[in-house]
Amino acid sequence: MIEISVVQGSLLEVQADAIVNPANSLGLMGGGVAGVIKRFGGEEIEKEAVSKAPIPVGSAVLTSAGKLPFKGVIHAPTMEEPAMETTEEKVRRAVRAVLELADRMGFESIAMPGMGTGVGRLPKDVSARAMIEEIRNFQPKNLKKVVLVDLDTQMVEEWKGLL
Repeated sequence: MIEISVVQGSLLEVQADAIVNPANSLGLMGGGVAGVIKRFGGEEIEKEAVSKAPIPVGSAVLTSAGKLPFKGVIHAPTMEEPAMETTEEKVRRAVRAVLELADRMGFESIAMPGMGTGVGRLPKDVSARAMIEEIRNFQPKNLKKVVLVDLDTQMVEEWKGLL
């Protein structure tokens, strides 16, 4: 059983082996969480993600974390193209792919923001429920903890309400 904790704040300030970028299939890191990761971690994260593209929705790729203090960044597309609207099913598949990759890489902890709720425009309650159900249904070998972290108060409240 994976321990789930909820934090209001910056993804970049959480203690975890790896952080999750709700990506697009092209690996481009323009706005939202991706833009912040690129701004503080460095352009090389985006270059590496783009070199692994196209990344189908329902899969995830690992890149270095650049200047950030993590073992890596897991890029999991919730949409095919930048700023596309997403769906609950795409978010579920993205979360599943994140958990599988993190577990396979031997990570014990990951930090994940709201998936699909920014440019993807998925309602926060729908995203929160999908994320928590996928985490609870996952059978890990290595992964022990998922930190759900967001600056958005409503996202944090939705997670807390479900836990």
